[in-house]
Amino acid sequence: MQGKTALVTGVANKWSIAYAIAKAFQREGATLLLTYQSERLQRTVEELGAELGAKKVFACDVTKDEDLARLPEVLGAEFPKIDVVVHSIAFANAEDLSRPFSQTSRDGFKLAHEVSAWSLVGLSKAIAPMMTEGGSILTLTYLGAVRVIENYNVMGVAKAALEASMRYLAADLGPANIRVNAISAGPIKTAAARGVKDFSKILDGIVAKAPLRRNCTPAEVADTAVFLASDLGRGVTGNAIYVDSGYQIMGL
Repeated sequence: MQGKTALVTGVANKWSIAYAIAKAFQREGATLLLTYQSERLQRTVEELGAELGAKKVFACDVTKDEDLARLPEVLGAEFPKIDVVVHSIAFANAEDLSRPFSQTSRDGFKLAHEVSAWSLVGLSKAIAPMMTEGGSILTLTYLGAVRVIENYNVMGVAKAALEASMRYLAADLGPANIRVNAISAGPIKTAAARGVKDFSKILDGIVAKAPLRRNCTPAEVADTAVFLASDLGRGVTGNAIYVDSGYQIMGL
């Protein structure tokens, strides 16, 4: 990834998948740009950015149109060309995750889709004009987008919308040589995952049933991101690639 500039969203702490991806990009020689959502996360992300050698760390709240609209202005002077975008953003209200899906609130449904799915569309719209030599846009999804996962509820439906958005974006942006893909990562112990009730049971289920008899690691997801972001993945677009120790192939 030497010579490539990568914008990575969603780095929250050292255990986040986005952090692992940013670290792998750094290892492969990419120029890193990191975003944080609010002042609450600013110091943490700035410290992580310093550790990773990021060239710029700045605020971008994907729920604010003005933040997305000013991305070309924020980046353009120093980084007029972007090669890679990593979308690692998702959120749902805890009460909408914990109650039966049929009891999902209207506002909770809208919020989960706005933050977890539409944000990929908004981010792509803002950055695609800066991908003047083509590039790669990556997002993170989960098996709950295509199968019912207990306690995943509205987030599974939002991830389904995210995967569909990824495919439509791949078709839209392909003529500009911009590839759009998703990585469907297996369950990983992140801060976000702790919001899913009985998450430890999901981890145990993977160990019991997956072909590799173990859970995947952030580093494995990150190495797949390197493949998709680099010229090695130049022929791949519109795909959700599973990195889950093979669990998605198994039946009862």
